[in-house]
Amino acid sequence: MAGDRLRGRGAASNETGRFEGLVREAFADDWDLPVEDSLIETEVRLEQPRSAISRNSSPDLPFDRSVNPYRGCEHGCVYCYARPSHAYLNLSPGVDFETRLLARPGIGAVLDRELRAKSYRPGPMAIGTNTDPYQPVEAKYQVMREVLQVLAAFNHPLDITSRGTLIERDIDLLAPMAAKGLVSVGISITTLDAGLARRMEPRAPAPARRLQMIRRLSEAGIPVRLMLAPVIPGLTDHELEAVLGAAKEAGAEHASWILLRLPREVSPLFQDWLSRCAPGRAAKIMARLGDLHGGKDYDPAFGKRFRGEGLWSRLIRDRFRTATQRLGLNETRLQLRTDLFSVPFSKGDQLGLF
Repeated sequence: MAGDRLRGRGAASNETGRFEGLVREAFADDWDLPVEDSLIETEVRLEQPRSAISRNSSPDLPFDRSVNPYRGCEHGCVYCYARPSHAYLNLSPGVDFETRLLARPGIGAVLDRELRAKSYRPGPMAIGTNTDPYQPVEAKYQVMREVLQVLAAFNHPLDITSRGTLIERDIDLLAPMAAKGLVSVGISITTLDAGLARRMEPRAPAPARRLQMIRRLSEAGIPVRLMLAPVIPGLTDHELEAVLGAAKEAGAEHASWILLRLPREVSPLFQDWLSRCAPGRAAKIMARLGDLHGGKDYDPAFGKRFRGEGLWSRLIRDRFRTATQRLGLNETRLQLRTDLFSVPFSKGDQLGLF
């Protein structure tokens, strides 16, 4: 899996998942046969969801529930921390993660059933915490649209994280929810350098297009948070103030940042990318990450995994705080409402008189 076949993909390898008993390896067998050299196409399989809401109790996450419309992500961001989740599907966190996707149509009906449970108590629903709900295949499968329609019917609060332009399609649903205080959107921008973004995030919208998304959502009355993520020390950290300023000018009201995370298979994939696309910076970047994570590529400990620790972490934090104060970002705290939650009538319900 090398050469032209991988144009437009983030990973350059397809190492076997860690739960597999056998290892796949390509090799030349010296047979004079035609070699398949066409581009690797995206393959989508359908999954019948048995549950919709995923729960977590992580102390450093601001939400305790989420919905994932897709598994895998066609955007192909080489640094994506969600890549290791593909190993649970007996697929590779490498090329498979961005080419062999699972869509979950029908999840809206499952979500509707779970929200109707008498024991259910509303709280902000996070969407886009694992893979992007507005990745390109959403145009065909519309699973996110399905989820959004259910949440709107229940007046359920939600927080969306995305870098996909298809979110603009759903402004007709998001704007009325925002007017009720039910929704916030985080748009992720890593760099303003279009060339660098194309190499790191090959099928994600260009930085300028994401700024346009912020503007359009803001103009529709939808509160937008810039997610400066990931901050890559030695590669993108020098752009911190510029990205914040551009997002503010586009209409963002809030901002947050997360350090580059390299769990499990992501570290070798990212280091391979560095050796190909930024060889002169590779040693500096990995050394800086080691400084941030106690000598390791990554420390998954709660309280450390998102920001690291030490001098460089404090420097990024202080620069971020100074810039957001100067720009007037994060001046207010966005609190999504839960008091409007109500269970709508379903087909066959008897209407009440009062």
